[in-house]
Amino acid sequence: MAIKKTIKIVLVEPAGPINVGSVARLCENFSVHELRLVSPKCDYLTQESKKMAVRGLKILEKAKVYEDLNSALSDCSKIIATCGRKEHGEIPLTSNKNALNWAFKSERKETIALVFGREDRGLSNEELLKANKVISLHTSENYPSLNLSHAVAIILHQFNQSNELDLLKPSSKIRYPANLIKLEDCVNDAGSLLLDIGFLMKHTYKAKMTKIKQLLLRGEINDDEVALIRGIISQARWKIKNKNDELK
Repeated sequence: MAIKKTIKIVLVEPAGPINVGSVARLCENFSVHELRLVSPKCDYLTQESKKMAVRGLKILEKAKVYEDLNSALSDCSKIIATCGRKEHGEIPLTSNKNALNWAFKSERKETIALVFGREDRGLSNEELLKANKVISLHTSENYPSLNLSHAVAIILHQFNQSNELDLLKPSSKIRYPANLIKLEDCVNDAGSLLLDIGFLMKHTYKAKMTKIKQLLLRGEINDDEVALIRGIISQARWKIKNKNDELK
């Protein structure tokens, strides 16, 4: 019996109503029932947008709007972000095939977010670091930029193929990544402690914590492991406080 996977398309700050309408149409084409918009920079319910949506009109009209990306991803168990830059140094890319097949490696219900960035500049590195996997589309070096709705169409097509092929091996070990909000709270808590004990300095904090977060993402840390780290941090803080009280 196939385990249900629910896909959410997330558009970050879309600026073109025609693009949003086209994506709503694609959602209907590929049986994606929810479109999420993060701080849209356009009126996505214009007549132009509705005309482009065609049979995806209901999806467009029921699109959920969020103030920030964390809110839009808070209930998603697996997050795949798209990136137009093929070589940006900081964040490693996963092949589309591996990332999309990974999304189906599960014996439980999953809410999978496919995140797409702004038409003019995509997603920031900070936003990409919220994803478990980051993928890119191979386009011509002479003109690498893709229209937003075209990028969504390609990814949904590849995703649909991965679902149909079901390449999961029964013997493979399945990892369930931690919830984004829990992971980011853990990273922030750890960063605060590392500042307090002098391991990190304010001017190097962001770069060092980015590397730590990348390490946790690569290891596909789960909720129990996040809770373990939070427990260690809490105990360390308690010990430091009590030691300082003894010295007074």
